[in-house]
Amino acid sequence: MPLSEHEQKLLEQLEKQLHEDDPKFANSMGSDPIRSWSTRHVIIGVLGAIAGILLLLIGVTTQLIALGVLGFVVMGAGVYFATLRGAAFGKAGARNRKPGKSKSSFMSSLEERWDERRRDDT
Repeated sequence: MPLSEHEQKLLEQLEKQLHEDDPKFANSMGSDPIRSWSTRHVIIGVLGAIAGILLLLIGVTTQLIALGVLGFVVMGAGVYFATLRGAAFGKAGARNRKPGKSKSSFMSSLEERWDERRRDDT
């Protein structure tokens, strides 16, 4: 069921206010194309993880502990690199934040709107 025009406006206002009050959280929850999965990162990360597994297996079979540990580290680094998202980690959100606003203003405005809605219904 589609939202009414009034509900869409309220949702847009809430999203805008969330971006102003807590940009880091808003960016983590949003679907910004800047923060989407990078195919290049995933491919390089998977290749690194596979290389790490191979090094780990070679280290175990040859009983070289240092090579096994190196393989484990390379494998972990590959997985970490594959799960990286976007190039701008919170940089855009830090610019949009207003220094004078407190985080509680978001919740207080929600409470005010809720109270107004309740008063209008009665």
